[in-house]
Amino acid sequence: MSRPQVSRLDRKPLISLVERANRALQSDMVRRAHADGHTEVKMAHNSVFGFLHADGARAADMAARAGITRQSMGEVIRDMVALDLLEMRSDPNDGRAKVVTYSEHGLAVAGDGFSYLGELESRFAEEFGEEEYAVVRDVLERLVDVLDRFAAEESQAANTA
Repeated sequence: MSRPQVSRLDRKPLISLVERANRALQSDMVRRAHADGHTEVKMAHNSVFGFLHADGARAADMAARAGITRQSMGEVIRDMVALDLLEMRSDPNDGRAKVVTYSEHGLAVAGDGFSYLGELESRFAEEFGEEEYAVVRDVLERLVDVLDRFAAEESQAANTA
């Protein structure tokens, strides 16, 4: 009995390139945090650092933006609270909800991370040239917009069918 063949692209799929770049960037951020003395930082913490605003946010909102479950986000938040990176406070607009904010220590760790991101972006611009790096950023932003538009169009078509 023969097995069906999966058709392959003649080059590495874009999704693979983007995922590999994402993993490399996230690993680099954790490596740098450790080098800066923040050895408590883990890869999973990137899902919070990438989506927590300075004034705080609800865990459910961060989970939706990060594309992970509320339970997964809650687990990461609890770990980060235990490490004194985050604090949880009652939401002044909804007493049943909690708002996640950075602790003083968490602000220092996040600040170091964002400073490093600025350095990294400068290094990329130097490596690839300002114009080419600007094109990369522009194309990635537009790619997200196009995918969001495709999803909205498909959702609208499903709702009208």
